[in-house]
Amino acid sequence: MSPANERRLAFGGVADLYDEARPSYPQALVDDVIAFAAVAPPERILEVGAGTGKATVLFAAKGLGVLGIEPSPEMAALARRNCAAYPAVRIEETDFERWSAEPAAFGLVFSAQAWHWVEPEVGYAKARSALRAHGALAVFGNYPSWDECEIRDELAEAYRRAAYTAAPGDPVYPASGTVDEEPERQAEMAAADGFVELEYRSYRWSIDYPTSAYLRLMRTHSTHILLAEHTRRALFAEIEAVIDRHGGSLTLPLLTRLYLTRARG
Repeated sequence: MSPANERRLAFGGVADLYDEARPSYPQALVDDVIAFAAVAPPERILEVGAGTGKATVLFAAKGLGVLGIEPSPEMAALARRNCAAYPAVRIEETDFERWSAEPAAFGLVFSAQAWHWVEPEVGYAKARSALRAHGALAVFGNYPSWDECEIRDELAEAYRRAAYTAAPGDPVYPASGTVDEEPERQAEMAAADGFVELEYRSYRWSIDYPTSAYLRLMRTHSTHILLAEHTRRALFAEIEAVIDRHGGSLTLPLLTRLYLTRARG
């Protein structure tokens, strides 16, 4: 298995924790996506990488039918459980790359915290195939806004003391700062064949994490899941000490990025 696929499928082993610890998404973002796509109940929309249904339920609650594509059996099972109250939601267990697309069947394709796992040369073409003319593709995700975190430097030092080796673009590594994927993502989407009218929006908010809750959150990130146990234990001890020195709670500023584009007519 390639390193990328190993990271993509690592979440299945912590599916319950992922469902508990990962944040949701701003309601304003959901409203913006629906308005841009001009979809309305009871239309069906397509989700790429449904995970445990964090974003799925937000769109289902608006009365939309959702077909969610999710490769991890463990994550898919939780998504079905979390969406049980919405009979118009269906979770299909497969990779988006291998999914048998329904041509021109959807007014919206969206992906929350998962599009970076999809092979670009396949993902955009398959999304365009699934969209009707003028349908929308929405890609969004949450990122720590480290530049606004009051104890960022102390947390970065904790990682250094634990001899943590950061992966390129690791968003939860404090020393990396706020990961700036915006130019690269916009260029990628602008170059995608069959799409026009690219828009970018952002949403700033924060969550207060007690020490134990923040450590549970870190256990859901692939860069930390795949650490050797002794390295993870040492790292978490250092992080715990830093947050406890500051009253046992970390206010984590978040930046949610949303990229919108439209299928050419």
